[in-house]
Amino acid sequence: MIKIVTQDLSIQQIAESGQCFRLNRIAEERYALVACGRYLEMEQRGDELQFFCTQKEYDEIWQRYFDMENDYGRYRSAVAKEDTYLAQAVAFGSGIRILQQDVWEMLISFIISQQNNIKRIRKCIETICEHYGEQRTFESDTGQGIYYTFPGAEALAQATEEELRACNLGYRSRYIVDTANSIVKREVDLDSLRNMGYKQARGELLKLSGVGEKVADCICLFGLHHMDAFPVDTHIRKAMDEHYPSGFPFDRYTGYAGIMQQYIFYYDLKNMI
Repeated sequence: MIKIVTQDLSIQQIAESGQCFRLNRIAEERYALVACGRYLEMEQRGDELQFFCTQKEYDEIWQRYFDMENDYGRYRSAVAKEDTYLAQAVAFGSGIRILQQDVWEMLISFIISQQNNIKRIRKCIETICEHYGEQRTFESDTGQGIYYTFPGAEALAQATEEELRACNLGYRSRYIVDTANSIVKREVDLDSLRNMGYKQARGELLKLSGVGEKVADCICLFGLHHMDAFPVDTHIRKAMDEHYPSGFPFDRYTGYAGIMQQYIFYYDLKNMI
């Protein structure tokens, strides 16, 4: 077990922020995450966070995954004092961090996310994991259990549109089949995206079926960790129209505008509930 004390990470806020769909609350203060082919449980009490894993696993996987080496306090302190809306959003979601997630998982997850809500996205993703992922077992201090890895491109390329529709993916089923086949045929090389800048990677992603500008930006932000990516959905569009009619001050937040996007998204999302 690894203990960390930090004021800059809230598992609850990250779980509810719309960037990760396999991080779930399993008890009052405990969360379970399936990512990187592994199962992880965490507990948080105030500023104390416990990772139920070895030091080696934390150092090799979860430290990077949770972007622990980045100083988010620095980003929050950069908000213009006169921008009271953004200051409120940042204070409200101060525990949010941009996760460094698997690009393929982000690609399929955000195709599924189109015209969908977070609860339903989670269900759809778990369903395809159960049908096409690999079943594995885990042990925790509360007992044993099973989990399913995220299915690879080869597995989803072999699925039919009808089979995916049976997983409640609707019209997105065709996009997923087409995109999985494109990746298997290396029409777009996901590995090469890591060596590209934001605009070039975004352009490559837009070649894929079912990937529009918003989905491409989500993949760039949450998978490739391009912090300049600024996905615009209905929540962000509403905030931009209401609070930034002359345009968002991207120049001020060069290199980390995507972090500001997440604070705004979470603030708007939670205040609508």
